[in-house]
Amino acid sequence: MKDFFKYLFASMLGFFLSSIIIVIIIFVVIVGAISSIDSDKTVTVTNNSVLFLNLDQAITERTPKNPFGNIPIIGGEEKEGIGLNDLLKSLQRAKADDNIKCIFLNVSSPNAGFATMREVRNALIDFKKSHKKIIAYSEVYTQGAYYLASVADKIYLNPEGALEFKGFSSELTFFKGTLEKVGVEMQVIRVGNYKSAVEPYILDKMSDYNRKQVTAYVGGLYNTFLTDIAQSRDIQKDSLYNIADNYKVQQPQDAVNFKMIDGLKYKDQILEELKGLSGRTKGENIRSVTINDYAKNNTDTGSGKDKIAIIYANGEISGGEGSDNQIGSERISRAIRKARLDDDIKAIVIRVNSPGGSALASDVIWREIVLTKKEKPVIASFGDVAASGGYYIGCAADSIFVQPNTITGSIGVFGIIPNFQNLMTNKLGITFDGVKTGKYADIMATNRPMTAGERFIIQNELNRIYSGFVSRVADGRKKSKAYIDSIGGGHVWIGTDAVQIGLADRIGSFNDAIKAAAKKAKLKEYKVVEYPDVIDPLKSFMDESTDRIKTYYTKQELGDNYMLYQQMKKVISSSGIQARMPFEAVIK
Repeated sequence: MKDFFKYLFASMLGFFLSSIIIVIIIFVVIVGAISSIDSDKTVTVTNNSVLFLNLDQAITERTPKNPFGNIPIIGGEEKEGIGLNDLLKSLQRAKADDNIKCIFLNVSSPNAGFATMREVRNALIDFKKSHKKIIAYSEVYTQGAYYLASVADKIYLNPEGALEFKGFSSELTFFKGTLEKVGVEMQVIRVGNYKSAVEPYILDKMSDYNRKQVTAYVGGLYNTFLTDIAQSRDIQKDSLYNIADNYKVQQPQDAVNFKMIDGLKYKDQILEELKGLSGRTKGENIRSVTINDYAKNNTDTGSGKDKIAIIYANGEISGGEGSDNQIGSERISRAIRKARLDDDIKAIVIRVNSPGGSALASDVIWREIVLTKKEKPVIASFGDVAASGGYYIGCAADSIFVQPNTITGSIGVFGIIPNFQNLMTNKLGITFDGVKTGKYADIMATNRPMTAGERFIIQNELNRIYSGFVSRVADGRKKSKAYIDSIGGGHVWIGTDAVQIGLADRIGSFNDAIKAAAKKAKLKEYKVVEYPDVIDPLKSFMDESTDRIKTYYTKQELGDNYMLYQQMKKVISSSGIQARMPFEAVIK
């Protein structure tokens, strides 16, 4: 009888806790749905307003729709963010909006890649043609923050603040020693000496090939960084290099002395200056509107029946549906096909921001681009990175636009097959046994080392896929296979170099690519439509809530080491042949 009541109590408690969890989820969904409705409302912009431009938030390709953004765990990683598409549209509108008198640019540590930041910089430079002022202020400027702020008419720093200006560095993490300690062997097969995605798992430092390309790519990014700042601040590029190389900006006043900023001020002094610029008197409050709210008033651009479709290909490439942050071959190829079959769509711009991924999934998307190009113009616009599989899906376009600091190329493939036998048997005491009907029936097994015959088979498959990759690039770029192979081999290039060697056609912005598509389609009036549809946030919540909870607690537990955990998890869970960028592009 005692056991009966014990089990009855346990069952009741389990039912009670489950009910509470269900009620919480339902409540969150309802609150999210209501906030989603509110977030879509347009915003009234009063006269004499300051446009508050927060560039510390995540700048993604498209504005995320996350009604749970302010709810811990459920809301995901980013509480707020704005799409580059909405940001550029908003700045273009603000340029001609009589209610917007100036921009207050606030940025300390931007959450965007350098090509994205350059798009934003150029849009701000264009805004200044209206003769409206941009005021930048921060307590701390990282190098990326200063890169953005350098376009402002006036740059101010808190008197006790800091401006970071020291040059670029890129550090890679190597796991070979750790893997040896736990008894895991990474069996690597690759094509291309520069295809160094595998190096962290088989070496303890960069290979000479990888060091050469990382040096070139970091130097190229730094050159664009200095060139743009020199032009905006009217300082000699060599002087900027010298300031950074000798770490001359150590105190706030140093930044003033070297004319990198215009003054040291506190926030209240900035607010008074903004009042004057926006036509408000001392006793009046500043009228302001955030860029996020201002973007809610963005409407479909253009006019007429004819349309240009933008296909967003954002994230790593895999088979299946993917998500708004991951390129799924089914979802993206379906979007391209839909645009191709729509007679009102006269041209397509594929916007690629991807380090690559599955070689097979990349080929599926490439095929749709090839078919579409036969019927209407296709222009590719590359964002922060369009490398390996990311380059694969765009190489067939009629024309490829890059920023000077876009990371691209990396034409190569690799495969990693972990061997856990030593870990399982010698460390944990786990052994394996079984039967098979053929000697290759368990090819790609991870509980033993691969045989010479298996390695030969897999290497041949990689060679075949690499040859196909090179052929597709050669056809798309109208070059010989021998030439593409000579600049391939996994080599990473920045945008300026990509144009010089023929992997891209010209330096240009996202909007430049759209204009080029219109010109090629001979359109004067057109509307811009976007594909694929953004995934419904409520559906995304229901599909991914468990993963979000796991991610939240893992990040809380690991802190700064979460990136290392992600890198290890990625390679161990990777299967199949990959066309992926050879390293994580982190610039400090």
